[in-house]
Amino acid sequence: MLLKTFGWSFAVTAAGLALAGVLWGWKGLAIVGILSILEISLSFDNAVINAGILRKMNAFWQKIFLTVGILIAVFGMRLVFPVIIVAITAKMGPLEAVDLAINNKDKYEHLVTAAHPAIAAFGGMFLLMIFLDFVFEERDIKWLGWLERPLAKLGKLDTFSIVIALLALLVTAMTFATDVAHGGGDKSATVLLAGVAGLLTYLIVGGISGYFEDKLEEDEDDDEDGDESEKAAAGAQKGQGATVVGMAGKAAFFLFLYLEVIDASFSFDGVIGAFAITNDIFEMALGLGIGAMYIRSLTVYLVRRGTLDDYVYLEHGAHYAIGALAAILLVTIKYEINEVITGLIGVVLIGASYWSSVVRNRREAEAEGADAESKPEVTSGV
Repeated sequence: MLLKTFGWSFAVTAAGLALAGVLWGWKGLAIVGILSILEISLSFDNAVINAGILRKMNAFWQKIFLTVGILIAVFGMRLVFPVIIVAITAKMGPLEAVDLAINNKDKYEHLVTAAHPAIAAFGGMFLLMIFLDFVFEERDIKWLGWLERPLAKLGKLDTFSIVIALLALLVTAMTFATDVAHGGGDKSATVLLAGVAGLLTYLIVGGISGYFEDKLEEDEDDDEDGDESEKAAAGAQKGQGATVVGMAGKAAFFLFLYLEVIDASFSFDGVIGAFAITNDIFEMALGLGIGAMYIRSLTVYLVRRGTLDDYVYLEHGAHYAIGALAAILLVTIKYEINEVITGLIGVVLIGASYWSSVVRNRREAEAEGADAESKPEVTSGV
């Protein structure tokens, strides 16, 4: 199971480190290794969130997530995206931006770093909405009941999460964005625009994927409740014989897009933080790409082992980690926060939720054992 799931990650690691050693020597090999560890530590909570979504998909879409998805994650977000950001912010052509990234690394680093306020506002708002929609939703299983019960009551107001997110964006623009650490000057307008774009992206992609997911569940319920022959005849009359199949494909497709946007939001801080180690885009893409591969393999591993069903508080811990990351992204518009702190916060929250799950499982096992012992033994009347 372990080798089957992580086999490609191990192979990519070996090939990537070997390539780094050949191209850049021992120093390059060390840099790529450090970047890989950085990406894994920063995105471990991403794997838990992804697993919660990926388990709703079939095996085909899980494979798409590991193949097409990893290409988007590695080449799209870790290599192409920073170049596009430079091209847009510096108002230059894509080829000119690529030439700058290869031949003038210091200026390229400066331009990418200067774009951090917009990147942080977009990613921070997207992740904040994921966190808010989670904590404001009524759930049967609660980890921090003293906090989650009142939040679930507030969440009965349909637009409450949007109101809170917009208030957070407004406060950020009026405080942190007035004198930013990256690029200098007043970036209030930029932060507001990017933050609203992040919010709209969440509402559009998340809303569409949720709509098709709900429709699919409704169609599946209809299949269970009705007679198969009657449904087939009705479908033939209405010309809707393939509706369920089509809805399943659309639902999975938009969930896949949702996953990719989540991954993009998580990758922002990793890309910016990587400049503290290297400003070579190829070393960065290789190191962060190896880390991203492990995150994807870990996601599939969690799904196939049913880990989220066994350790029910893991999703809670991951969402709290997302909330912390969203807040950190907004704060870093003005203040520097070491990536180690960001990674440790996520690890601590997920570790605490894991341990709480273990304790819960032990208590339930002990309770079941006590119930079994208290039942009177049934004897034969013969």
